[in-house]
Amino acid sequence: MFSGIISALGNVKNITYNDIYSVDIEITKINLEDFEKSDNLIKIGCSIACSGVCLTLTEKKDNVLTFDISKETMSKTNLSDWKIGSLVNLERALRVGDEIGGHFVTGHVDTVLELQNIIEEDGSKILFIKLNKEISPYIASKGSITIEGVSLTVNDVKNDYFNVNIIPFTWDNTNLRNIKVNDFVNVEIDLLSRYLVNYQKCEYNCLGIEITCASFKP
Repeated sequence: MFSGIISALGNVKNITYNDIYSVDIEITKINLEDFEKSDNLIKIGCSIACSGVCLTLTEKKDNVLTFDISKETMSKTNLSDWKIGSLVNLERALRVGDEIGGHFVTGHVDTVLELQNIIEEDGSKILFIKLNKEISPYIASKGSITIEGVSLTVNDVKNDYFNVNIIPFTWDNTNLRNIKVNDFVNVEIDLLSRYLVNYQKCEYNCLGIEITCASFKP
């Protein structure tokens, strides 16, 4: 489990394929001292969110982290677009007692969506992201969403897009500053929204009484 607060940045150093994809990510910038101080906690087998994708650490040498990536993960995320030098958001898994600065994030990407536009307003950047029918029921104005592993608040939702505001600090300290119009970003919907919408979509048997929810209209 993660919180969507990016604690470090890394660059893709190497990508190999031998029955399974393997990627080396070199840590290049520490955003939060806690990431560096927790070095002894970053051990083989631990989970680290890489641009929103929960990956298992298979090797660690100095400041280079190695992860194996399945074909399924490659097909469901934008990791297939990674190249040597690609900037990656890093967050280690939460520990009991850690501050949850964003919202609960699982690291299980739901979809990739296309960035339609970027505008600047009052020093911040506003990202406009294209919606599809599958994901739109889960997106609500002022609700939480994870983009590239970053916990963000949805500003507004229209029929075919939603937008989020990126403050200067987040822009400067995440890989969001490198994405361009027409790029695809990893998106994870809010955990609460996921269960609420699925509840509305399904039939439940409560205390022996079958309840048929009204048809859900996104």
